[in-house]
Amino acid sequence: MTTINEVTVIGAGLGGLVLANVLHRNGIQVAVYDLDATPTARDQGGMLDMHEDSGQPALRAAGVFDRFQASVLPSGEAMRLLDSSGAVRMADDGEGGSRPEVSRKALRAMLSDALPEGVIHWGAKVTGIAALGGGAHRVSFADGSTVDTELLVGADGAWSKVRPLVSAAVPAYTGMSFVEFQLADADARHPQAAALIGSGSMFALAHRKGILAHRCSDGSLDIGAALTVPLEWLDTVDATDIAATAAMVRAEFAGWAPEMLALVATSDRPIALRPIHALPVGHRWDRVPGVTLLGDAGHVMSPFAGEGANLAMLDGAELAAAILAHHNDIETGLAAYEREMSARAAISAQESADNLVRMFREDAPQPLVDLFAAMQAGIGA
Repeated sequence: MTTINEVTVIGAGLGGLVLANVLHRNGIQVAVYDLDATPTARDQGGMLDMHEDSGQPALRAAGVFDRFQASVLPSGEAMRLLDSSGAVRMADDGEGGSRPEVSRKALRAMLSDALPEGVIHWGAKVTGIAALGGGAHRVSFADGSTVDTELLVGADGAWSKVRPLVSAAVPAYTGMSFVEFQLADADARHPQAAALIGSGSMFALAHRKGILAHRCSDGSLDIGAALTVPLEWLDTVDATDIAATAAMVRAEFAGWAPEMLALVATSDRPIALRPIHALPVGHRWDRVPGVTLLGDAGHVMSPFAGEGANLAMLDGAELAAAILAHHNDIETGLAAYEREMSARAAISAQESADNLVRMFREDAPQPLVDLFAAMQAGIGA
């Protein structure tokens, strides 16, 4: 069976869902297809800070800003910067901040729930995409169904199935990987870890590695051991064996203070291995009629500028605005959207790449201490 859609979005991540919500609210037929079997089929990740100039306006455009405000983690903007001895090198209580923290899971749920039943198709695995001419495309799925669409949007992340239609670029390994742990019910079960991390986030950095952690709205702590290792190192890790994996990670942090090593001694959920990949800074492509990208599909970057999710959501809102403004001349709207999206993404991608180097230098955390001091001086000037 072949379905015909006006706008087809591949990927029900935050950016794709913002796009779908704005289009639906303005009477444009849209359908979203996602590989996940259900909205909660896999871990959605931890906390996200929503930026005033990107994520927050996107949530307003999608009509869920009030729900977002009700889901914000109190004091989540607090931040502590430590060295390998456990000494606090910088602390910010987050008071008066403009980037409230919310869980990625809550954001995806509120954006999904705002759409009518049937707009999102879960468990839809893309097996092929073919151009039909005139900007139309046919998407084939593993269940044998197909969809024909006037506008195909790749919102399907770093390993996008849509990106090859417009670009031959593929994400490259940055040399950095995360081994991710979680401590549940932290205040009661892991009070020392909870006290060390505080009410928001913590960065402990030294000798080209780090332990990055934040408090989640459910009372758990998400902890990532950031390691400068070759991809092959991950092949030696059996993440299903929590004790063995924790021992391997602690060996990488030999010489760090005992309270720091305790953060990566166990996990209350399965350990996740996350190699960090990025597209080239400034990635862009020539216009291909009837298809475009948003979010990580177009500009995946390392997480060290804190921009990825915010940019994806802004992309979704801006793409929707372009479609609405140029509904009778869609190619003009898409060309303008891609120019602006690529330009802003390039700035964030460069910042992210620079911060990766800054945070994981041999003399860390001093470069980050200096950066924050300069930022605070600028604010106070």
